[in-house]
Amino acid sequence: MKRFETLALRGRPSWAACRGLFAALLTGLTLVGCAGLGGPGLQPGISTRADLDRVLGAPAMSWPEPGGGQQLAYPRGPEGFQTWMARVDAEGRLVGIENVLDMPHFARIEPGMSQEQVLRILGPSYPGWTVYFKARDELVWEWRFCDVYSEPARFDVLFDGSTGKVRSTMSMTERLSLPWGRGNRRDWCSR
Repeated sequence: MKRFETLALRGRPSWAACRGLFAALLTGLTLVGCAGLGGPGLQPGISTRADLDRVLGAPAMSWPEPGGGQQLAYPRGPEGFQTWMARVDAEGRLVGIENVLDMPHFARIEPGMSQEQVLRILGPSYPGWTVYFKARDELVWEWRFCDVYSEPARFDVLFDGSTGKVRSTMSMTERLSLPWGRGNRRDWCSR
């Protein structure tokens, strides 16, 4: 311990400290690399539908695409912060994959849209967070995501209960919206 303190005081970290920092950086880079693709080894044009299912599990929803392809939703909630939306062509090859729980995708939700249109953009919300408010005749779907400040947040779509059309949307950080959510949870979005 004395030696480490002496080296640290001189501005030279110990080999153990350098090795720990290097390992943490490698782990962080690996996780970021995997998160960007939706999972390790998924590459558009190369990966197949079977690869998607092997890495991400069975899709929660799927829709036919023009030309025989499919759009597939792979939600990671309720504890996760992503819904991976993948597209495969008629031969089952991955065309593209992206996390749709972000502000650009949320901005596409507009009043008057149907529930089906919302599902095609964001994928399914977590059923345990679906709430119907009788007094307002309003159905609320909710997704968990990491906001632009890397803080856990919730995005809500409010539907007219009778027509099933979007009335409005809203989002709020978990820290501000939930009584138990007080405090800094930004490290949750970096996992």
